[in-house]
Amino acid sequence: MRAKLEPVTDPPAAPRLLLVEDDRRLAGVLAELLTDEGYLVDLARDGQQGLHLGLSRQYDVIVVDRRLPAIEGLDLVRRLRGRGVTTGVLVLTARGTVADRVEGLDAGAEDYLTKPFDTAELLARLRALRRRHRERAGLLPVGRGWLDVATRQVRDRSGGVVALSDRECALLQTLAARPHQVFSRNDLRSLVFDAAESPGVVDTYVHYLRRKLGRPVIRTVHGLGYQIGAA
Repeated sequence: MRAKLEPVTDPPAAPRLLLVEDDRRLAGVLAELLTDEGYLVDLARDGQQGLHLGLSRQYDVIVVDRRLPAIEGLDLVRRLRGRGVTTGVLVLTARGTVADRVEGLDAGAEDYLTKPFDTAELLARLRALRRRHRERAGLLPVGRGWLDVATRQVRDRSGGVVALSDRECALLQTLAARPHQVFSRNDLRSLVFDAAESPGVVDTYVHYLRRKLGRPVIRTVHGLGYQIGAA
């Protein structure tokens, strides 16, 4: 029987994105594109509004134009960083010299993309930013949710949480940290458990995790071992 899921509010059902762009036409196009991609988009028309939203709400990623009314884009990034906001920031601007990119990265942005841009590249860069942010926060993708290593909890997109034991968390973290790797039982026994323990300890804890999280969470690769399940 699976453990009872208790409601949580973090992470959200869909990634939340703050878009700070004063060009109304481009802002509308981007908001529609990002919404279609599955983001919950908040749009700010100037740097002051962007600062207010960035400080008062939690976001998975932030996209900022440079030439903004009220507060210039890089100044906005500096103020957010100065107030402890660590969310990944992509600067989207027509200013694309090497000096401009260096200035943007030094201001605290993680990525810098110049206009005009390819939408597929923009979306790929945003996915990469979100992955890096989750990794820094100790969150690893597991099935349709996340493993929070610090709290030893698996949080799903529907708003539920399942607590894990130390060993269950260590096993799941090892698998989730390398999603494309198949681990043999001996690999997992040496990485997670005491090498002197029976090889069956790995199968036992795989069973425990499947009982709590569902069988697809860990995939059996016959003749080789185990791999984290696909989302």
